[in-house]
Amino acid sequence: MNFQQMRYVRETVRQGLNLTAAAAALHTSQPGVSKQIRELEDELGVEIFVRFGKRITQLTEPGKAVVQVIERLLIEAENLKQTAAEFADQKSGSLTIATTHTQARYALPRAVREFKERYPRVRLSILQGSPPAIARMVVDGQADIAVATETIDHHENLVALPCYRWHHVVVVPPGHALLDAPKLTLEALAAHPIITYDSAFTGRSTINQAFARKGLVPNIVLSAIDSDVIKTYIELGLGVGILNSIAFDQARDLHLRQIDAGHLFAERTTFLAVREGAYLRGFAYEFIELFTPGLTRDKVDRALKRER
Repeated sequence: MNFQQMRYVRETVRQGLNLTAAAAALHTSQPGVSKQIRELEDELGVEIFVRFGKRITQLTEPGKAVVQVIERLLIEAENLKQTAAEFADQKSGSLTIATTHTQARYALPRAVREFKERYPRVRLSILQGSPPAIARMVVDGQADIAVATETIDHHENLVALPCYRWHHVVVVPPGHALLDAPKLTLEALAAHPIITYDSAFTGRSTINQAFARKGLVPNIVLSAIDSDVIKTYIELGLGVGILNSIAFDQARDLHLRQIDAGHLFAERTTFLAVREGAYLRGFAYEFIELFTPGLTRDKVDRALKRER
């Protein structure tokens, strides 16, 4: 029994039981993956997978239990390496943040700048994706920390901590009729074409719910995952925008105007999450506290212990 066999089993499960995809992800051959899995099954004395010919169709009942143990063992193996690295050199290493465009563009820059000043020898990477994708990046060990508003706060394999609260704003070109209204209403918004976030991003569910409660159907003519893309099309006059408040910068967005919409849409919380059972390097704790000053190492550790 060895870690290579365990990694092959884990990757096969992650790739939806597709051995070809697992082999590609592991940079090896499909027969090699099959052979290593068979050898592990022979050593354990149980079949991990149900097979139909050469194709794997599902996990066996003992296989489900084996995969859970494999996940824990591989996490602990990574923790062991991280522990050794921490004592070997506390000022170098790598830290990967998985996040959405809005967080990467508007929420993270200050913390990133300060972190790089403190740890110039740490390789910092920022991976962008949808909230479900970035949650999976952290669970799979591709990233150390996730930052997002959706999904990560109720993922069973992540420990999520609240970072900051925000609300939506309506963004329009100068001279737009909505700027003259004494108070913005959902009815007034529904009378205009709307540009906002894709359904998986930045509080879109909150927007949909607010209109639905009023019995209104918003005319969403364009949706995107990128706040800057949304603002580009607002400037072109294609519609009014509904954006995360942090994504509007008065100093830069000179050709646009914002209208507060905090009374129309529920306030949202952005979360930071790490994988359950993960070992965090000292500089990872520092990054977390730079991003959210209230999240001290002690608070993060207490949250991790509660999940164990």
